[in-house]
Amino acid sequence: MRVLPLLAALALAAAGADLKPVDEASYPKLVAAARGKVLLVNFWATYCVPCRKEMPQLIALETRLRGQGFQLVTISADEPEQAVAAAAFIDKAKAPAPAYIRKAKDDDKFVNAIDPKWQGALPAWFLYDRNGRKVRSFFGEVNTAELEAAVKKLL
Repeated sequence: MRVLPLLAALALAAAGADLKPVDEASYPKLVAAARGKVLLVNFWATYCVPCRKEMPQLIALETRLRGQGFQLVTISADEPEQAVAAAAFIDKAKAPAPAYIRKAKDDDKFVNAIDPKWQGALPAWFLYDRNGRKVRSFFGEVNTAELEAAVKKLL
């Protein structure tokens, strides 16, 4: 038994957060579950300053557009040792559920499966239409107004 993942899981439970693991196999299911909605998937990490800075704006966007069929999903790219910090950040930011944490068996395959043009750098967003088709990817710092305009085109 690997002790570190067990300790991380116990710490997450104690923190009250519910960061669900996502890997190469479960990511397409996550996207499919949002069918009928415009979905923006945000990859972030606690060590990523722009990621932390933009989170309140993304949550505000989700709150404003939720009634029009918009859903924001956050996926932490933190390592297992940082899972507690990631969960605490999501709790404090009041990010919408469900929230996820990357738990890929192979990081390169995971990144490539999401978007072959993505190098894994953060922040990163992936925008899906109501049919679950990826229509746009954003890499690096992006103005929230640009994200909002892209989302509104699909609503």
